[in-house]
Amino acid sequence: MKRTISIIALLLFVLVQSCDNNKAVHSEHEAESKEVLYTCPMHPEIVRDKPGNCPICGMTLVEKSSDGHKVNDIKLESLLKPTNEFVLSTIPVTTIKKKEEEIEVEALGSIAYDTRQVESISARVSGRVEKLYVRYRYQKINKGDRIMDIYSPELLTAQQNLLFLLKNDEENNLLIEAAKEKLLLLGMTKFQLKEVIQSGKPSTTIAVYSNYTGHVHDAISSGAMNVTNNDMRDISLITEELSLKEGMYVQKGQSVFTIFNPNKAWVILNIYGENQSLIKKGNTVRIVPETAPSKDFRATIDFIEPFYRKGSKTISTRVYFDNSALKIPVGSQVKAIIFGNTKDAFWLPKESVLSLGIDKIAFLKKDDGFVAKKVIIGISHENHIQILSGLSNQDSVAINAQFLMDSESFIKSNN
Repeated sequence: MKRTISIIALLLFVLVQSCDNNKAVHSEHEAESKEVLYTCPMHPEIVRDKPGNCPICGMTLVEKSSDGHKVNDIKLESLLKPTNEFVLSTIPVTTIKKKEEEIEVEALGSIAYDTRQVESISARVSGRVEKLYVRYRYQKINKGDRIMDIYSPELLTAQQNLLFLLKNDEENNLLIEAAKEKLLLLGMTKFQLKEVIQSGKPSTTIAVYSNYTGHVHDAISSGAMNVTNNDMRDISLITEELSLKEGMYVQKGQSVFTIFNPNKAWVILNIYGENQSLIKKGNTVRIVPETAPSKDFRATIDFIEPFYRKGSKTISTRVYFDNSALKIPVGSQVKAIIFGNTKDAFWLPKESVLSLGIDKIAFLKKDDGFVAKKVIIGISHENHIQILSGLSNQDSVAINAQFLMDSESFIKSNN
């Protein structure tokens, strides 16, 4: 009897242990079944045990249900909708954000002479060029440098008249002062006039001095005043001789040389059409010369040309600056960053907007999927694009519209 009781007790103990083991195994399976996994919405074969990005497309991994239950039910009507009108997806969404974005517009340009500083050296008397002291274009001269000597019968006669008055009517101060004034107006300096009076002999030539500092340009040859950047690229134009030669005659009032001051220059920047509305007079601009990146400087937009240059699709702007310390060569290419502000603008990530040529669309979240929605865009800046109309603050759109593009069908957008 005792042996039978012992056997029954042993069987009960084994049965209880077996139940406990089954419960432990079941609990372990439940824990495993509740393990959180992450997958890519576009590439379901990618499964990870922690959050991250898809190694194929870079999208953010989303939580994957592994308990065997449906997350949500997809309606049959959604599955039957045309693919060019409705797209089923669980892609992440975003909304438009209203904020003030500091706009930076990149532009290219070049250094040019400031034509407001262009000066002209003209002949004050008619005569023959006896001696020429400048020989080629772009030759550097300074204020006070001797430019040329002119033999002038008119000037010679005026000197003889003054000497005659000093010799024969020295008390006639009125006529003597008038004679001196005439010689000064004809281009003679006070020093030259003093020498003539002291020597008592007229000078056969008069020296012409420069009143300006800069580079010499030929004012006699046709088109010399139209100095453009193309002239800087032609070495023959830079080093060629001047049209004015010794022995040639000049007329009173004739412009013989044009002086461009390299210390006063401007930057001409080319602005493309999509950025023209952002550029205003007074905008701050950072200029970086390609020949000397370390000499970058800041200035402001001083003038926007109200026309398109021939053969160009860009608007040109001018930035005036003092080049006396920087010494940037005229004709140098520059890069520029123009700073402006766009206030009260709505922005979306660039990836949220898909271009269909003329139309631009975003995928609007609706029920279990997305519908294509036509939007009107403004400017693009860095990774954002301005939305002018088509969406409201409450609308949710796909964060990456390209993933919802069906390459085999034409998208039908809702206006």
